[in-house]
Amino acid sequence: MKNILLYLCFLCCFSVLGQSAFEKGVAYYKDQQWVLAKKQLIQVEPVSKNYFKACEYLGDIAAHEKKWDKALHFYDLLLKEKPDNANYNFKYGGALGLKALELSKFQAAFYISDIKHYLKRAAALDKTHLGARWALLELYLKLPKILGGGTDVALAYANELKAISEIDGYLAYGKIYQEIEHYKQAEKYLVKALQLGDSVTCYQKLLELYIKANFAPEKINDLLQRANRAHPKENWNAFMAKSS
Repeated sequence: MKNILLYLCFLCCFSVLGQSAFEKGVAYYKDQQWVLAKKQLIQVEPVSKNYFKACEYLGDIAAHEKKWDKALHFYDLLLKEKPDNANYNFKYGGALGLKALELSKFQAAFYISDIKHYLKRAAALDKTHLGARWALLELYLKLPKILGGGTDVALAYANELKAISEIDGYLAYGKIYQEIEHYKQAEKYLVKALQLGDSVTCYQKLLELYIKANFAPEKINDLLQRANRAHPKENWNAFMAKSS
């Protein structure tokens, strides 16, 4: 029996030691152990078949850590390898946009053209890419009219979202009307999204609207109770604090 246990221990150790740096890195990534994941993934050689996938993981980790220049470095490597990959264009454009948000308005203005280019390219390459369309909607809602922003363009992307996913479309309409303070119209669409989806996100977006627009406390509390019944494992304390 003792020999069998020793043999099993040996097999387990051998299995761990036999894992490649890429496999170890992915395992750490899935456990959100970013430092350990980076340490392994950076060891993947350019000749490896997993090199570009490792670059994508490293870019995603850098983006998670808000190290935008580092994320852009890895996403740029991916784009040079596969310029027609919708997701790579989306990630590069998204990282560029998030970097721009941390700059002054004057500095950020120099990035707008490139952000639009990569996000639009992602949307064109993949007619069902929700992330690219959400990013473009957010971008055009934030941009001043002098730089091409406005609700008309944002609504066009909301229409595209609805054609792909009805729930996303209603959430998009709700966001746009909330942004321009047409709160009753925003509520109509967010309620439709909730009726279709009953997801955590749908509850969160409707609660955010109710709190921002100072809806009746009874309405907020009723929705909070519904949210808690539907998703009891979710932490709704932040919304409870805001509503009190």
